[in-house]
Amino acid sequence: MDVATRLETELDHAISRAGGADCPPILAEAMRYAVFPGGARIRPRLTLAVAMACGDTLPVATDAGAAAIELLHCASLVHDDLPCFDAAALRRGKPSVHTAYGERTAVLVGDALIVLAFEQLAVRLARHGDRLAPLVKIISAAVGGPHGIAAGQAWECEPQIDLVRYQRSKTGALFAACTMAGAAAAGREPEAWRTLGYAIGEAFQVADDLRDVAGSEQALGKPVGQDATHHRPNAVAAFGFEGAMRRFENLLDEALAAIPPCPGAEPLGHQIAAVSKSLVTGLSARTVAA
Repeated sequence: MDVATRLETELDHAISRAGGADCPPILAEAMRYAVFPGGARIRPRLTLAVAMACGDTLPVATDAGAAAIELLHCASLVHDDLPCFDAAALRRGKPSVHTAYGERTAVLVGDALIVLAFEQLAVRLARHGDRLAPLVKIISAAVGGPHGIAAGQAWECEPQIDLVRYQRSKTGALFAACTMAGAAAAGREPEAWRTLGYAIGEAFQVADDLRDVAGSEQALGKPVGQDATHHRPNAVAAFGFEGAMRRFENLLDEALAAIPPCPGAEPLGHQIAAVSKSLVTGLSARTVAA
């Protein structure tokens, strides 16, 4: 089974269980709407890639960990789009969940997906406690406080925001969870994979900042110019377009150098480089000026 099929199958099983016959119909429909069709699935694909580079010794753990991370990412997007945060009407090229189903349902969808992520781990790994415990610890730390997604979102509520701390929490923490969870799912020591995840996460955030000012809504499937609209830190505003692009390239180099020794280190490096570079392909300073 290829990577995409593994991931989509795991996610479908989780959503089908959560949105069963006894679930309120609108909630069930909105949960599936929030997860399918997905975007690039960069985070869970990274989890799978690391696990496979480490031997993928227990595929059920890999698939459950990757799906849990994607469910949490989807939940964060639903909440991030709400009127109290970004008030974004578009996500993944279609109306955001609160636009399609209303604000109250969107709040509940985000909550339900967060819970479902950990339920999926518990259900799938009930007989594999040695893999379940580290995965729960790694993934939960990436979404709560003091350094997870919730903390990153909370920095937007502060009067002053430190760019590095903000982006490390809002974006880097979940990427670190991806690499660490992939290693843990394969029975490897996860801590050695933290640096790689943070470097990829920071590179991805810089790329996202570049796309926010130089990309298009049509290409990204979401509104652009959001950082300026909401007065949030942005790497292009801090370093200029060329400086931000250099920062991205340096972070990618750091990430590739941080891959720990493993059987599949070389192909993993090629995969990380290809996906990362695709994020900034076609962007230019001329677009910003326009």
